[in-house]
Amino acid sequence: MTPIEGYLLTPQGFVAGRLTFSGDGRISEVAGAPVETARVRDGARPLLLPGFIDLHVHGGGGHDFMEGAAAAARVTELHARHGTTALLATTLSAPPAELAAAFSGLRAVCRERSPRGARALGVHLEGPFINPAKLGAQPDHVRPLDLAELQRLHALAPIRVVTLSPEVRENREAIPALRAAGIQVQIGHSLGSYEEGVAALERGATGFTHLFNALSGLHHRTPGMVGAALAHARFAEIIPDLLHVHPGAIRAALRAIPQLYCVTDATAAAGMPDGPYRWGPHTVTKHAGGVRLADGTLAGSTLTMDQALRNLVDALGLDLADAARRVSTFAADYLGEKDRGRLAPGAWGDAVLLDRDLTIRDVFIQGVSLDHRDA
Repeated sequence: MTPIEGYLLTPQGFVAGRLTFSGDGRISEVAGAPVETARVRDGARPLLLPGFIDLHVHGGGGHDFMEGAAAAARVTELHARHGTTALLATTLSAPPAELAAAFSGLRAVCRERSPRGARALGVHLEGPFINPAKLGAQPDHVRPLDLAELQRLHALAPIRVVTLSPEVRENREAIPALRAAGIQVQIGHSLGSYEEGVAALERGATGFTHLFNALSGLHHRTPGMVGAALAHARFAEIIPDLLHVHPGAIRAALRAIPQLYCVTDATAAAGMPDGPYRWGPHTVTKHAGGVRLADGTLAGSTLTMDQALRNLVDALGLDLADAARRVSTFAADYLGEKDRGRLAPGAWGDAVLLDRDLTIRDVFIQGVSLDHRDA
């Protein structure tokens, strides 16, 4: 295959060189001379970054992962066009029968990737095992965690992440069993105390869902779940659309949490014009770059991962190498996907080609260009 030349972000840093894919969809060669990150946007060479990985995405392109297999494929295609090469299909709180139906639809997209879509690595079950007093925009179908229900869902489509509120006894007690099954446990939609957050981490919880949003906040005498995250977390997800979290709060989290990574929390409105959209049982409205319920509550986002990258670099001032890892590598590390999120020999050939303005020129998934160019 023809090598791709440009500035490549390797695990060791940027190099000016070339990348080659093998016939099995993996990277066969990365070669080049080291170059400073500060220089890579100064020249005419394209930039090649690891494909973006989104571990919290509900929808896009007018469709939602809760709607079935055909809709799920359309969601993966919308986000692939914006550089996402792998994702977790994220569900909403719903009655047991509705969740089972959604998981039945997700089974196909998890088993076989749409030719023009991102790879679905599994499911992020966001609810229904959350605090009914901290729903955010989640539908009110909350219930304590039932391992039997979760096992039935997991048999339909692989659950990789569960968001739960650990102040609910049944949820807290289930954490060790979830971790033993290889499922990451995130604290979210929670009114729990700092102490309850620390205890959940000690029981095996591994992260925090959309940090700062739908979590008990930080006060200097009652640090809350946000305080537990800032003081103790290695991983947490954050929505960098500059609506969900103030840039100053994002900067605080960047200093405190070593592998803070970005998610979109995107809804069906992502990639679509302003107007009304369905989100579970809710009607939400896209306007001025955000998605809200009728009462003004933020209801997911319209963010895509390429815009998340630009926000990190251009609005928050991160260098490009750090920003790229926060939209790709750290999420892969969190899931234990060591052959994704990095441009290295043997890793999957998932990559994003950008110009100096960080606008996407092409996306490669398992070594194949979405535009079907010869790599």
